[in-house]
Amino acid sequence: MGMLDFIKDAGEKLLGIGTAKAAPAADATSIVDDANRAAAASIEGYIASMGLSADGLSVTVDGAQGVVTVSGQAADQATREKIILCCGNVQGVEKVQDDMTVSAESAAAQWHTVAKGDTLWAIAQKCYGNGARYPEIFEANRPMLSDPDKIYPGQTLRIPG
Repeated sequence: MGMLDFIKDAGEKLLGIGTAKAAPAADATSIVDDANRAAAASIEGYIASMGLSADGLSVTVDGAQGVVTVSGQAADQATREKIILCCGNVQGVEKVQDDMTVSAESAAAQWHTVAKGDTLWAIAQKCYGNGARYPEIFEANRPMLSDPDKIYPGQTLRIPG
């Protein structure tokens, strides 16, 4: 899939943004490396908490660039896309480098970035021409969405074909 863009200031607060302390120059590199490893572990934990997995799943973070790289083999395209969303819908992440593969190929979903005032009904109306199809979008984004009324501006959603 390549590189996917996300809204850096929107999303789950997993990375401890704003909690960093100034470090002595000699230790700066090791502190940055430790912070990136901790961020990657947080994202991997978030993916697991959503009940998602992939063989050989690996997440790396470049916090200075706001880039997460994810690799591994997902069972299917939907799982792959949900893992990517878990990585990208994290505050501080601007881009996700998708190096994942899938065991069973299928059509990729479209992506939609939620704008202020959006509802799943309005998104379904725009994408499908029928707002009553909003449950399809909700189900395609579970378990990251727990309620169809709880979406937020900047969040990226999967829109199945």
